[in-house]
Parts: sequence; structure tokens; C-alpha cells
Amino acid sequence: MKADIHPDYHNVVFHDVTSDFKFLTRSTMSSKETVKWEDGEEYPLVKVEISSASHPFYTGKHKVIDTSGRIDKFQKRYAR
Repeated sequence: MKADIHPDYHNVVFHDVTSDFKFLTRSTMSSKETVKWEDGEEYPLVKVEISSASHPFYTGKHKVIDTSGRIDKFQKRYAR
């Protein structure tokens, strides 16, 4: 590989804020936030809203996440 053309590939902890699930993997993403992992090391923490722990395809459960009242606005507009 050529030097200095590839991004830094390192260990990162992803935190699914919906289900409070965390997993350690390798990624090119980085963050100013860090978290102490089970092995005692500190890794960058990247927060995500959805992962396999909360996605309906993987869980088999349908969740409606309405953060800004979009469902209510839709129902008022198109209600019969």
C-alpha cells in the first residue's frame, strides 16, 4: 500500500443509543469522546441511533420512533 493515502483504521466502540447496546469493531471513524471498554483500554466512542440491536429487521419487533411529532402532523393532515 502507498504511504499516507489511506485513512487510519483503528478500534472504535459504537453505542446504539436506542437500545443502549455497545460493540467494539474496527473503523476509520473517530470521535472526541472516549469510553473505557471491558478490556481496560480506552477507545473512541461513536453514537448511532440504530444498529442490529434495535433495527426491526433483526429484532422482529416494530418500534415507532417519533422525535418531532411527525406522525401526529401526518395524521392531522390526512385524517378523514
